[in-house]
Amino acid sequence: MDIKTSYPTYLTPDDVAAILNVSVTTVTRQFATLEGVIDLGSPTSCHKRRKRILRIPRSTFERYIAERKVQGRRRIG
Repeated sequence: MDIKTSYPTYLTPDDVAAILNVSVTTVTRQFATLEGVIDLGSPTSCHKRRKRILRIPRSTFERYIAERKVQGRRRIG
């Protein structure tokens, strides 16, 4: 049994930000609500800001890219 096929590959927001050439904050905002993304951060509490630690499955990232390519096309004419 191959390890790469049995476990999904997860990306960090830093990895995705480097691939998309955007900020980590942008990645966190756009991916936080997507299905399959794991949030390992702490919840909010009184007078403390929430800390977000996301793990983005490669399949979710690839689906996000595919959807953006279709939406990004313009009709000329």
